[in-house]
Amino acid sequence: MSEHFRDVSPDAPELQPILDGLFGEYAARYGDYFSRSAEVELTEWYLAPQGLFIVLERDGEIIATGAYKPFDAHTAEIKRIWTKQALRKQGLAAKIVQELERRALLSGYSHIYLTTGFRQPEAVRLYLSQGYQPQFDVHRDPEEYSQPPFDGRLRFTKALSVERLSKTA
Repeated sequence: MSEHFRDVSPDAPELQPILDGLFGEYAARYGDYFSRSAEVELTEWYLAPQGLFIVLERDGEIIATGAYKPFDAHTAEIKRIWTKQALRKQGLAAKIVQELERRALLSGYSHIYLTTGFRQPEAVRLYLSQGYQPQFDVHRDPEEYSQPPFDGRLRFTKALSVERLSKTA
């Protein structure tokens, strides 16, 4: 088995079925709470030098994806973390997150920001295991974050450092 990362455009035709599936998973969990059309996304946000979209391939097949875009001058925002359904719980999402952190640091970012939805406990576990700091009460029922004054997004932050990344590499 040969695995490698590859940079891609978020508009790459090979990604469209994957992204459609990802948004289908969101719709299955949330209905139209997080509508794909409600979120403005521009391709250029995910292109170098300020952004990045990567795939993890195994023997020529895309098995995981992830991206970051600028959040502010010093912070990259991680997006589109996805792992092929049959390969989940094998650490592939963690590999994607670690590669995105490494590449963000090389691109001059010093912090990472991300959000996940209130019905994605596996994502919450992933980010906590990778050293992200929750900006919400992890002991509260996540469903409460779907009600006003909240917007359903669970926010995380992380400071990047060369020392920290060398320990996870």
